[in-house]
Amino acid sequence: MWQIPSLNTRRRAVLAGGAGAVVALGVAELLHGLSGEAVPSVLAALGQRVIELVPGGLATRAIEALGGADIPFLVFSLICGSLAAGALLARLSLRHPAAALAGVAGLWLVGIAAAFAEPSAAPFTTAAALLLAVACGAGVAGLLLRAGRSPQPAAPGPPATRRREAGAPGTELGRRNFVLLAGAAVAAGAAAGGAGRLLASREAPPEAARPLRLPEGRPSGDGAGHRTLPPPPETASIEAPGMPPLITPAGDFYLIDTALVSPRVDVGEWSLRVGGAVKNPLELSYSDLLSMPIREADITLSCVSNEVGGGLVSNGRWTGVLLSDVLREAGVDSGRITDSSAQIVGRSVDGWTAGFRTELAFDGREALVAFGLNGSELPLEHGYPARLVVPGLYGYVSATKWLSEIELTDWDFDAYWIQRGWAKEGPVKIQSRIDTVRDGETLPAGKIPVGGVAWAPHRGISRVEVSTDGGQSWHEARLAAQLDPDSWRQYLYEWDARPGEYTLQVRATDGEGHTQTARKTPPHPSGATGYHTIRVTVA
Repeated sequence: MWQIPSLNTRRRAVLAGGAGAVVALGVAELLHGLSGEAVPSVLAALGQRVIELVPGGLATRAIEALGGADIPFLVFSLICGSLAAGALLARLSLRHPAAALAGVAGLWLVGIAAAFAEPSAAPFTTAAALLLAVACGAGVAGLLLRAGRSPQPAAPGPPATRRREAGAPGTELGRRNFVLLAGAAVAAGAAAGGAGRLLASREAPPEAARPLRLPEGRPSGDGAGHRTLPPPPETASIEAPGMPPLITPAGDFYLIDTALVSPRVDVGEWSLRVGGAVKNPLELSYSDLLSMPIREADITLSCVSNEVGGGLVSNGRWTGVLLSDVLREAGVDSGRITDSSAQIVGRSVDGWTAGFRTELAFDGREALVAFGLNGSELPLEHGYPARLVVPGLYGYVSATKWLSEIELTDWDFDAYWIQRGWAKEGPVKIQSRIDTVRDGETLPAGKIPVGGVAWAPHRGISRVEVSTDGGQSWHEARLAAQLDPDSWRQYLYEWDARPGEYTLQVRATDGEGHTQTARKTPPHPSGATGYHTIRVTVA
């Protein structure tokens, strides 16, 4: 039978403190779910403050090491840190109760400081809720500590025959009861936290966006009216096993940002401010945006953190209004850009910033204030109700989600990631990827389709070549029709493969005649370069 290890007073304190921390976190999340944005999630608030305060070099190394797992790792680390703090304070309380109480008060102050930084926090309600959560956690820990100190009943029989060793039945029962009580506290705290997350998610805008309803009565096509696109032609797609779809479904679109929890925005109260070095400052409501000429555009977005051959790139059909139209409403056009209006800065509702040269809004690319993706409203995690989409720029300098403000300012202003050491301008580099064959795969001899996608937004793709001998020779691949210069392009090379070991590579040439470089560079600070390379065996 499984035996519970011996629990001395210190070990019991560790378990009691950890259980109390779980209860405190659970109650805090439950109160967040019950009150909505008035009481922010303390875990999310703490994580957001860590993201804001961590040095740029450390943040970059974390992204490179963890990729898309960086946010889950941060949350896990915060939970572990909370459990450790609870355990340490419980142990401290054995000898220095006053110091432990001061430590609990310190944790409460840290929590409210993090939560108060959230724009939606109601100070009194938040402070009271977190005080209740901390009190519940401390109370549970205290009860467990007192229970752990309670003497076990003596076993029946003469004193001379009583057993006091660690394995005595009376002591074993005490250990088991203590562990069961601690486990029940942990389960209750976890249940409270889960209920809080469920309540919070129900109050948020739906994750699955609704179909986008555009105003009626406006003509389709060029000019002053809406411009909608026909379905992509069949020639723009190549059918092959493993080939990614031409238009990435919203649920599969890559997702990376600094927001621990997607901000919830009431579209009825939301507005977009356009200010700074403009002639006519604006404030546009959601309905104001929809009243402007609307257009659809097929645009590939990619993240600067994407490794060569990586998946942080997707192609979507975006709906919105031209950024240039919004700027002209504010009295800005290509002939009125000055040093004081050289940069467009997008601000999110959570304070995140991105910036790029103002001239790029007027050079012919379809830079959008977007409110739709693939025929539906923007999903919450992709920026609902509106975001910036700028072809040819990495997201860290352009793709402001949950957009609240557009400010024109001088080039000296450094946005979020520029302050952390990333390159200032961020043009997307030519890239290509092999999708139909996996690294390390064993393939049968014969015709093998080697295909995938290549992209150089705003320049288009004119040629893709595949090598099966590590770059010693190159073979031109068949290209699908170019859906749009801002969109990725599918390619396919039919390889007549014989048994052996092979190194496959791919390279692309953009519409201006520039071929991607073989030189390998890491993603940061300005985007990865090099050929996507995989090794396969043909049997």
